Amino acid sequence: MEINLVKAKDNDAQAIFNLQVAAFKPLLEKYKDDEINPANESMERVLKRINREDGSFFKIVASNKLVGAICISWKEETQFWISPMFILPTFQGKGIAQKVIHLVEEMYPQAVSWELATIAEEKRNCYLYEKMGYKQTGFSKKINDCTTLIYYKKVCQTS
Repeated sequence: MEINLVKAKDNDAQAIFNLQVAAFKPLLEKYKDDEINPANESMERVLKRINREDGSFFKIVASNKLVGAICISWKEETQFWISPMFILPTFQGKGIAQKVIHLVEEMYPQAVSWELATIAEEKRNCYLYEKMGYKQTGFSKKINDCTTLIYYKKVCQTS
């Protein structure tokens, strides 16, 4: 399956918003993380991600079909943060997220480090990030009785 990242534009906001809600709604229902779950974000938040100056928002296109999105932000142009990354549930488990992570890491060769946070209880997500070379930082944040965010970091090899 061919995977491409396409820089999002303002006119993509509604489609991305709809995908974001579809991708995160099952997690919202499971974890009741109302205050942090992207399914509860506004269209304005999607537009802010598309237009941010310290980052880029990309559509994830698999075999010419929009299946998700990934937002990359940076500080000092060498420290990068992934949030959010989402893929429609029907396209999960097909290696798309792995390919997307490889693609964004190749797009920013100046990166010294990559960081992200995920729900500790979502073992498939944790496995994915660990498989991709991300290590738990030891920092976590309890959201509610059902949900804890854990933080990951990947330090890049410098030549």
